[in-house]
Order: sequence, then structure tokens, then C-alpha cells
Amino acid sequence: MQEIKISNKQEYLDKKYPFSSIPSLADKRYCMQCKSEIVVGEYKVFKDEQGKEIISCPNAPACSGTVMDWYKLH
Repeated sequence: MQEIKISNKQEYLDKKYPFSSIPSLADKRYCMQCKSEIVVGEYKVFKDEQGKEIISCPNAPACSGTVMDWYKLH
């Protein structure tokens, strides 16, 4: 997979985030894959072999987590 650099991360999230409740860049989440607390605004985007863009954990590529693996901190 190839990493894509995103210049306006909030705008990208507003358009591409797969769930209805879009987080702000300052929000924190817990990544179930790498078991780390992350800051949403540090996310990375990768393009897979089929050209699909995937919002990934900031710890990628060492972590395979995507937005599907992020949980709100309470």
C-alpha cells in the first residue's frame, strides 16, 4: 500500500469518514489493533492495490488498525 499525504485533514475526514459522528482532529481514540491511545488528527491514509483509500492508525504501517478499530475514550 502507498501512503497518501493529506493537506487538509479535517476536510478529508468530513468527506471520507465512514460513520455519521465525525471526530475533530484533536479528539482522542483507542486503537484496538495496537492498543494505543491516538490523536485523530495524526491519522494516515493509504491507497490499497484496488485504489481504495483507507484511513489508518497514526502508528501505521506498524499497526494495521483503521477507523473501524478506533473507540472513543471515556
